[in-house]
Amino acid sequence: MRTCRRALTVLALSLPLAAWAEVPVVDDNANYGSSSYPPAGYGTSGAYAGGGVTAPTSAQGELFMQLQQLQEEVARLRGMVEEQQNEIQRLKQEGLERYQDLDRRLAGGATGAPATQDPAATGAINAGAAPTQPAGQAAASNEPGDPAKEKLYYDAAFDLIKTKDFDKASQAFTAFLRKYPNSQYAGNAQYWLGEVNLAKGDLQGAGQAFAKVSQLYPSHPKVPDSLYKLADVEQRLGHADKAKGILQQVIAQFPGSSAAQLAQRDLQRP
Repeated sequence: MRTCRRALTVLALSLPLAAWAEVPVVDDNANYGSSSYPPAGYGTSGAYAGGGVTAPTSAQGELFMQLQQLQEEVARLRGMVEEQQNEIQRLKQEGLERYQDLDRRLAGGATGAPATQDPAATGAINAGAAPTQPAGQAAASNEPGDPAKEKLYYDAAFDLIKTKDFDKASQAFTAFLRKYPNSQYAGNAQYWLGEVNLAKGDLQGAGQAFAKVSQLYPSHPKVPDSLYKLADVEQRLGHADKAKGILQQVIAQFPGSSAAQLAQRDLQRP
């Protein structure tokens, strides 16, 4: 009987120990400091499955790049606008200078402009002077010239310059030259046709008009000034070598003239 109790006691004590032996022991500090955090398999399901953890970072990077590109595009467009504004301002300034130069000419011999006096412009034309005949150009008609009528026509065209109606002035001088190519006022009309075209910004028309002064009226006193203005037109058109050659021609053919002095000044500019 005593032997049975001892056996039961040993059996009772051994059962808890067997149960504890089946429970695995886990060391909470075994993975402390390990680089495998988070544990393998974490984030492999749901919204972050398949590497989805990096998706927000990629989207932000793409948005940042797009924003940077937009900023660069805005800066480029802003630079283009500034360049256009500067070009417009330059053209306005050139137009203003041409108008001011024309005003000085109308007022009579100003500094910085060819000072050859234009008697027709001041109304002091010598009606008794012999008319200058254009080289190689026949009269428009067989009718005898009428200096009084020609002067009225010329003065009407010149008055349009004074009112700065350059479009009509250009048309009026063109019509005058067509009707009275042999007039004593024709050389002046040809020169002022170049001036009004230049004031309008018509460089091609201005160059053609200035060139015809020396071609059709080679002995006219406006030839030096017309050549100097022709050089200015060629310079504006970007024909620097051609402009230089014309300035040298003015100096060689008309030494001592106001146009030659201005041509010399222009050639000495850097």
